Amino acid sequence: MSAISQKDAVSSVHNGVPDSAAGERSAGVALPLDRLERVAGWGMAVGGMGYVYRPSTIDGVAQVFEIARRTGRTVGLRGGGNSYGDAALNSENIILDLTRMNRILVWDPSNGRVTVEPGVTIQQLWRYAIGDGWWPPVVTGTSFATVGGCAAMNVHGKNNFKAGPIGDHILEFDALLPTGEHVHCSRDGNTDLFYGMIGGFGALGCFTSVTLQMKKIYSGWLNVDAISVPHMDGMLYELDARKGQADYLVGWSDAFASGETLGRGQIHQATYLAPGDDPYPAQSLRIESQEIPANLFGFLPASIIWLFMKPVLNDWGTRLTNLAKYMQSATLGNHKRYRQSHVAFAFLLDYVPNWKLAYQPGGLIQYQSFLPLATASPVYREILARSQKRGVVPYLGVVKRHRPDDFLINYSVDGYSLALDYKVTGSNRASLTALLKELDRIVIAGGGKFYFAKDATLQGATVRAFLGEERIRKFGALKERCDPESLLQTDLYRRLFGDQ
Repeated sequence: MSAISQKDAVSSVHNGVPDSAAGERSAGVALPLDRLERVAGWGMAVGGMGYVYRPSTIDGVAQVFEIARRTGRTVGLRGGGNSYGDAALNSENIILDLTRMNRILVWDPSNGRVTVEPGVTIQQLWRYAIGDGWWPPVVTGTSFATVGGCAAMNVHGKNNFKAGPIGDHILEFDALLPTGEHVHCSRDGNTDLFYGMIGGFGALGCFTSVTLQMKKIYSGWLNVDAISVPHMDGMLYELDARKGQADYLVGWSDAFASGETLGRGQIHQATYLAPGDDPYPAQSLRIESQEIPANLFGFLPASIIWLFMKPVLNDWGTRLTNLAKYMQSATLGNHKRYRQSHVAFAFLLDYVPNWKLAYQPGGLIQYQSFLPLATASPVYREILARSQKRGVVPYLGVVKRHRPDDFLINYSVDGYSLALDYKVTGSNRASLTALLKELDRIVIAGGGKFYFAKDATLQGATVRAFLGEERIRKFGALKERCDPESLLQTDLYRRLFGDQ
């Protein structure tokens, strides 16, 4: 069976291949209605209708490019759909869903090099390699992100301060450009495209294979330390002070706390076990030892937990929950050490399947800003204080330590990030939008940056301010070279770069 089966007005089709006799079609030709789907960002606050194609081969990807060219449409690339905003949306145009291109092509357990198709998920990757003593070098908070999507957004994890983004562990990749050119990129060949496509949010080409260097591990367990911090300054101090002794660091911040306790919370520090620390590594490295349980407390299906979250996912419910969580962490949980599996520590978002549904009907917007060491503390305190003053308080705050990298579309800094989850409602959407514009100005004034995988509200002028004209010029030159027809677009691309 072909990669794409198509019954539409674009061309006559045999076995999924457009009939060459059909000739070129003019712009505006109708696409098949059975391809039309509503597609939303992961946060559910933004969405749109698009014509979704799901090829399983490189030829299938090329066919989608040709369909777009013949019909005057653009193509937006989509992996696991875990970007919070509109990075993987392409309203009223074509969405190229790559999740069926999900084969692990080459695995060498002697050195930890793996080559995969772009639709392989982080979950597939760790399950495949862990029995040989290897772990993905950088993971997101969910295991359902695809490797292609991770490369396109150059994702980071709780170890960014030490390991950098995933791009620092990509050895090479193959890609198909909208021009039809197949390219091989590494740090030694097609270097400009290597550093441009990684983090290039799918605007330059489509990854067809990615080769990663995995991380060697000697146990399925991590040593985890929990440290309570009384305010934001304490949070940032501890994250910086501990970066030399930790493999992972992440902080939770209570955005409802005010005054001297503004930004209080808890840090989790994790370290790998050294060879010999685990007397039974073959057991802890089994997939069965890593899986997140399907039931909580041994009997309650995790899949329905979001239903119990929904009634308390409001200002008062979250305020009390955060207070209880902090009091527990500051007493029973302070400076507590325990062991936790890699999966349990890394993929907290997967513990409660579909927990985001508790934010319905409006969804959530995550606002993540990156600030250098010198300005992070005053800017983050101002962000939290202003959110409280405007009456739009985020329900979750996550703080991480970061280091810079060399990729063209660069968001990271020698400093910190603060990710804030804001619930969107019919009554607060306008005030939330106004607040986030205020926060943009504060972050830019502090020398900060933003991350497109989380963004839903930035404007082009803000992007120019933090990327700088030189980076945008270089990216534009790559776009012209790789995609002269500007076939690859998304809602995010048009929102941020539409006037370039």
